Amino acid sequence: MTSTPTSIPDEDRRIPLVEPRTVRLVLRQWRDEDWAPFAALNADPEVMRYFPSTLDEQESNAFAYRNAALLEVYGYGLWAVGALDSGAFLGMVGLNRPQWSAPFTPCTEIGWRLARSAWGRGYATEAARAALAVAFGSLGLDEVVSFTTVANTRSRAVMERLGMTRDPAEDFDHPKLDPDSPVRTHVLYRLRADRFDGGRLPASGRLVGPAR
Repeated sequence: MTSTPTSIPDEDRRIPLVEPRTVRLVLRQWRDEDWAPFAALNADPEVMRYFPSTLDEQESNAFAYRNAALLEVYGYGLWAVGALDSGAFLGMVGLNRPQWSAPFTPCTEIGWRLARSAWGRGYATEAARAALAVAFGSLGLDEVVSFTTVANTRSRAVMERLGMTRDPAEDFDHPKLDPDSPVRTHVLYRLRADRFDGGRLPASGRLVGPAR
């Protein structure tokens, strides 16, 4: 899960464009040919089940354009995810700075949105760990958060596989959603840099780090 991308404050550290890779995936700048499959992903009711609504083609294209623009300016953000073997577009994974107010903001969040055909293969976890390596490496962040609506157990499982933890006292109502929205109540997960176990990539394609 992830918020709509927003501009990153000028005081944030800017770095050259980073395009992390794992054994199976590349997190890269957006391409024109990504827009159609991204629009199909955003129009899929199952992919967008825990969002307020699906996106039409114009909304999806605007989303992709903002992602690409922020990557160009800041060097990191919500990357397009491609399969290294086939080049296929799988969705997006990356980092974002929410611009709305909540008890835990300002913050950097990590989020993902993959095509349904890419589910169940560990791609979200693998790509997210590569993004976290940037967050805690090049960017030098102390903490990254993630959040989703309570019922989204699939995304919550990814957060937990990443080593993120939740304090139920930090559950919150998303301020950008209507009070009567069925997905308004969200859970918050956190991961501090000193708890991230990222390191090397073995042949299995799963990012692992030192034992702890």
